[in-house]
Amino acid sequence: MREFDYQRAFDVPGAVALLGADPDARFLGGGTNLVDLMKSGVERPGRLVDVRELPLDLVEPTPEGGLRIGATVTNSDLAVHPDVRRRYPALAQAVLAGASGQLRNMATVGGNLLQRTRCGYFTDLAQPCNKRLPGSGCPAVEGEHHNHAILGASAHCVATHPSDMAVALAAFDAVVSYETADGEGELALADFYLPVGDTPHRETALPPGALITGVTLPPSPVAAVSRYRKVRERASYAFAIGSLAAALDVQDGVVREVRLAFGAVASRPWRARTAERALTGRPASAEAFAAAADAELGAAEVLPHNGYKVPLLRNLVVAVLTELTEEAAR
Repeated sequence: MREFDYQRAFDVPGAVALLGADPDARFLGGGTNLVDLMKSGVERPGRLVDVRELPLDLVEPTPEGGLRIGATVTNSDLAVHPDVRRRYPALAQAVLAGASGQLRNMATVGGNLLQRTRCGYFTDLAQPCNKRLPGSGCPAVEGEHHNHAILGASAHCVATHPSDMAVALAAFDAVVSYETADGEGELALADFYLPVGDTPHRETALPPGALITGVTLPPSPVAAVSRYRKVRERASYAFAIGSLAAALDVQDGVVREVRLAFGAVASRPWRARTAERALTGRPASAEAFAAAADAELGAAEVLPHNGYKVPLLRNLVVAVLTELTEEAAR
């Protein structure tokens, strides 16, 4: 591992100033992803600015009736917060599905959003990777790609985003707050992650030197009837091969509102807006759920070994929305 300097920040302006003074510096939260990448040589910062002591560790109601989640709130604290469990249960379920208790105790909300891909070619310095070294190629297209993207990918990168938490946040229209030397800013999560295109090394729309300070969930009555379902290749903690965050409001057997977001199918959480439009105002039936999933997945571009994700996501949509419909009818 390359030698690096370490400094601890105690206020947001100080943290932003420390990073701005050193273009080779990186913010350090829980370190559950960054430190691993430093050990493998993928990340080589010259300085770490520890932000764990910043006063950003609260989950608070907003005046509009939503929730504001500080960037240094740990995944463990987020998952058990009573307002999160009651008003946005799919978010709590997604966080609990994401990692072991030991990792959740360290990992932070801000850091979770900035996870890098877990593609084996990205983490192997002996292999080319456009995300790690632009222009070097994407060997996953012709190589090992069984858990790679089927939506929104390109010939330059077919990796998927690993976060479970971000999938639930996408379903609930979360907004990411940040601060730079020029002041505060916000990005809707829908705009936070950049399309992969021909620049897969550019992952987010955060300005240079930005520090994530929190995430705001707008008020959403439909979110109270929500669920996160994750499919993985082993029962113990593992990255998803497909996941779904869903919320549903059914009145008199008709879908009044629905939220759907897919995980492990794209370089970012995939909000299934085509499926949402197809379902709104339709009968809450397995047939309608399947047709909506097919409408969304019609845009899928599969590789030789990841086509199984299409029926997997279709079945997830039908199963989870059926469960939510039955739950609402009780």
